[in-house]
Amino acid sequence: MERKLAGRKPMALTAELVAQVERVEPDPGPEPGTSEHTDAEFDCLVEQLLSQYRPDTLWVFAYGSLIWNPEFAHVEQRPATATGWHRSFCLKLTRWRGTRELPALMLALDRGGSCNGIVYRLPAEDHFGQLGQLMRREIDANPPTNVPCWIKVKTRDGPLRALAFVAAPNGSAYAGRLPLEQVADTLARAAGHWGSSAQYLLRTVSKLEESGIRDRNLWRIQDLVARQIAASTGGAD
Repeated sequence: MERKLAGRKPMALTAELVAQVERVEPDPGPEPGTSEHTDAEFDCLVEQLLSQYRPDTLWVFAYGSLIWNPEFAHVEQRPATATGWHRSFCLKLTRWRGTRELPALMLALDRGGSCNGIVYRLPAEDHFGQLGQLMRREIDANPPTNVPCWIKVKTRDGPLRALAFVAAPNGSAYAGRLPLEQVADTLARAAGHWGSSAQYLLRTVSKLEESGIRDRNLWRIQDLVARQIAASTGGAD
């Protein structure tokens, strides 16, 4: 699914195209039937994680927005590959970058294939607090569909066990295995109180390119989104 870049080609999706569909929508709040986690519930999630595996060195595997906006301190980063997982727009969002009327799609790790990304080593102190910060950043609805999981990744310095956020296929927000054209149609149009889905896509693909990673599916999606925005707004193709 992915390859390291042999020769760089310019992205079709540009900041200028994204600006034509950029907007901010009101926050509709949690989806009916779900709620926001309490601090006690987030603490419980962390305790469950640490009961499964208590690392001496805490690594976090990033594949999407954690690459361009990690929001945590780290002391080292390495290229890494997660085998048995692939990067996929498989989470439906009805807030953040979407609405009830026009849900967005967000990246998560889904089963199968492989995913090139970046693994971050976090500071040695206060793993409980650092994991709690990650839970609050990455997990939205209660019960969640984007769930924390310890996975094995390969790096140039050997294998590691790292925390990643993966899609629960039985979760209410799971939207896996969609045709790329349907994904692109959604990303070209959806927006929420955090801005547009097209902006999320641009930042993710740009940072992957900068890191020497090209995901074939995302590269195709950004091209389709660029074409759709250009066609709908009269911008240059």
